[in-house]
Amino acid sequence: MMNYAPPQASPVKAGMAISAKELTKVFETRAGRNQALGPTDFEIGEGEFVSIIGASGCGKSTLMLITAGLIPASGGEVRVGGVKLDKPLTDVGIVFQDHLLLDFRTAMANVMLQQQIRRLDRAELSRRAEALFQKLGLTGAESRYPSQLSGGMRQRVSIARALVHEPSILMMDEPFGALDAITRTQIRHDLELLWMETRKTVLFITHSIEEAIGLSDRVLVMSRGPGKVIDEIKIDLQ
Repeated sequence: MMNYAPPQASPVKAGMAISAKELTKVFETRAGRNQALGPTDFEIGEGEFVSIIGASGCGKSTLMLITAGLIPASGGEVRVGGVKLDKPLTDVGIVFQDHLLLDFRTAMANVMLQQQIRRLDRAELSRRAEALFQKLGLTGAESRYPSQLSGGMRQRVSIARALVHEPSILMMDEPFGALDAITRTQIRHDLELLWMETRKTVLFITHSIEEAIGLSDRVLVMSRGPGKVIDEIKIDLQ
């Protein structure tokens, strides 16, 4: 396990609350209408870490994509920071099960892609990226290409890319699903430390009950499709 330096006193962007009411999603297919989600409601407080668990195909990923504004809802609404979401959310970092790194860019260049896309200050983003590489145990991997990194290191780079622009919200869709048990535990530990430092609002999708309990303030349980939030479990391990 890597050495972790205590967080420096610096202004941190507060996490934003998320709420959804009567949220539904219907996909039109050749076989007809397929209702994948809802209607369902849920809330995530500012700086809260909330996991969503449920059977495969119950709409967990669909719910996350709607909450990020990446696909439209068929009904209902999502509010982020009290404002109705009607376009893709920009103040967000997203990590998927597949790292989605660009093979032709080094690890650092993949992270710095955020600077190019968002047209942010390069020196500041570079400083943040270097700090994240250190905290995520990636020091020395900056110039390596994805093909030269292990699966765990590639996913760490993906997490750094999602956090380097300091979003208020972090969304993760089974980010550790393809990793071995030891690597999952190590990266989960690193993620927990980063969250404790920044207190971002986190929406975390997982099939692992152990992961959900170990990381979350609350766990939302979804029914089989069309998915609805049917239970809420508050976690208190103190």
